[in-house]
Amino acid sequence: MNFKESHILILNNVARFIDLTELEKQKYISLLAEVKVKKKAYLMQAGEIAQYEYFIAKGCLKVYTLDEDGAPHISMFAIEDYWTGDMASFMTKEPTRYFIKATEDSELLGISRANYDLLFQEIPKFERFYRKLYQRSLISYIRRSNHGISLDAVERYIAFKKKYPKIVNRITQRDLAAYIGITPEFMSKIISKVNRM
Repeated sequence: MNFKESHILILNNVARFIDLTELEKQKYISLLAEVKVKKKAYLMQAGEIAQYEYFIAKGCLKVYTLDEDGAPHISMFAIEDYWTGDMASFMTKEPTRYFIKATEDSELLGISRANYDLLFQEIPKFERFYRKLYQRSLISYIRRSNHGISLDAVERYIAFKKKYPKIVNRITQRDLAAYIGITPEFMSKIISKVNRM
């Protein structure tokens, strides 16, 4: 079977944790839905129930919540070779608090809850893959929370640039400020300061 570029990308992602036979690869790909999201369009909005977990084959998306004043608080950016969604809503079928919005035209591969369950029945080793994926996600979330407490805004920006060099030039300064937790004006001053270092 000839796999599309997006299929090769997700299979390489999976191969970091588990080995698949050719038949298993074909079965996995057959369970995925192809989704296209235009720039500025929503993949998911607060109040909806997450129907899919998504792998980004192309593009960039931001995941965020809104505070009581309507200000966004970005929790993550997702680009090629990243996974996104709201795992809690996906698993519990409870409404999400998150918005997922494309910042670029994006192409994703999604797995529905029904196909996710079917995948575990037919290829049990995928339980290991998703366990590893969720562990890494949890570790990343804990580290981000700790950075928010222990680092000042300049240090958070430097840490972001170091950890996500492929993302920093693909997002707006306003979105970066919403991720770091500061105003866009202060973000501009920090960028100038760091560039002079």
